[in-house]
Amino acid sequence: MRPAFGGIDFGTSNSTVSVVENGKPRLVPLEGDHVTLPSAVFFNFEDNHSHVGRRAIADYADGVEGRLMRALKSVLGSSLVHEKTRIKSRSMAFTDIIGLFIGQLKARMEEHTGEAAGPVVFGRPVQFVDDDAEADRNAQNELEKAARARGFSEIAFQFEPIAAALDYERGVADEELALIVDMGGGTSDFSLVRVSPERARAADRSRDILANRGIHIGGTDFDRLLSIGHVMPELGYLTPTRDGKRNLPAGYFVDLATWQRINLLYTPKARIDLRQLRQEAARPDLVERLIAIVEQRWGHSLAGRVEQARIAMTQAPTAHLDVDLTEARFGVDLTREGFEATIEDAVERVAGTVAQTLRDAGVAASDISTVFLTGGSTATPLARRSILALVPQARVVEGDIFGSVGLGLALDAQRKFG
Repeated sequence: MRPAFGGIDFGTSNSTVSVVENGKPRLVPLEGDHVTLPSAVFFNFEDNHSHVGRRAIADYADGVEGRLMRALKSVLGSSLVHEKTRIKSRSMAFTDIIGLFIGQLKARMEEHTGEAAGPVVFGRPVQFVDDDAEADRNAQNELEKAARARGFSEIAFQFEPIAAALDYERGVADEELALIVDMGGGTSDFSLVRVSPERARAADRSRDILANRGIHIGGTDFDRLLSIGHVMPELGYLTPTRDGKRNLPAGYFVDLATWQRINLLYTPKARIDLRQLRQEAARPDLVERLIAIVEQRWGHSLAGRVEQARIAMTQAPTAHLDVDLTEARFGVDLTREGFEATIEDAVERVAGTVAQTLRDAGVAASDISTVFLTGGSTATPLARRSILALVPQARVVEGDIFGSVGLGLALDAQRKFG
C-alpha cells in the first residue's frame, strides 16, 4: 500500500502536519494532543540533546543552559541562511537547524501513520522575499534541500493561501469568488479564487486562481515594532551619547527585538561592544539593563513577553509587560491605541497588497462573495479592520487559524500525487 499523502505547513511561529485518511485530510497530533508544534529548537547543553516545540520553549523558560532558535522560516531567503551559528563547541548552518526541525515533523508524521512518509506538499508564502525573484527561488530551494536531506523524496510546493482555499472549498454549497487572507507569523498572503463543489473535483485549478500576492509582514514584525517602539527605550534605545552629539546605535536594539537575530548578540564581540556602549551612554543605567538581558541570554524570554502582550491586546485595550531580572527590573504599560499607531505603516502596506491583488484579478470589491480568514495575525484588530474595509459587502468566514493551510496541503498532495 502506498504511504499516505501528506502536507507540511512549516510556519514562522507554528507548524502543522496533515495526512489524508479515508479520503479526508486530518491534522496529525505533534506534541501530546496538540496539532500545532511551535517552530522552535532548543539545544540543551545540560543533556546534550536538541528539543523542539513546547518542550524547547519550556526548557529555555526554566533556565536550562542552552540555545533557543525561533522564527527559523524567516531565515530562508535572507543572508543569514548561509551563515553558521555556534552551538556549544560546534558550528551549525541555519539550514541544518531547519532540517533538524523538519526531521522532527517527519518523524511525528511517521509515528502517526505507522509507515514511512510518502509524497508531501510543503506550504510556502506567495513571496519568501518581497520583490526579489531570485532570493525567493533560493528560499524554496533551500527548504526543499533541507526536506530531502531528511528523507522526503516526493516533494511539491503550494502557496499557503491556495491551500487555505482548498480547505475552505470543502464546505461551500455554491460557486463563490473568495478572497483568501492568510496572515501568519512571518508573511501575509492573499489569493482570489473561484470555489465551488464542482470545481473542487477538477484536477487542474489554475484557471480558478485569479490572483496571488504576498508581503513579508506578519505577527513577528508586529512584535518587533511593538518591542522597538515601547520596550527598547527602557534599555536605552533613542537615548543620546554622553556628549549629546548622536543617539546610541540602533542595531543592538533592533537585533534584540527580532526573533531570528537575538542570538547575534550572544557573542564575545557583541558583549565587548555593549560594554563600550555603556561607557558612551548618557543613560548608562538603561544600557546596564540591556547588558543584563544579553549576558543572561534572556532575549527570547523578552521577545516572548512582547508576543504575549501583543496577543493579549487582540482582546483587551491594554497589556502590561514585566522584566524581572535581578539586574534589570522594569515594567511597561501598553495600550492597543499605542500599538496600532506603531504598526500603522506596516498594516497600510498589508492593505495595499490586498488592494493590488484585487487590481491584478481585475475584479471589483463588490464581486467578492466571501473573505476567508486564516493565520493567527488575522486576529490583530487593526489589520482585520483595514482588510475588511476594502471588501465591505463580503461575507466573513473564519477558518482554523492554525490548521486550514495544513489541511489544504494534504488535499493538494492527494491531487498532485494520487
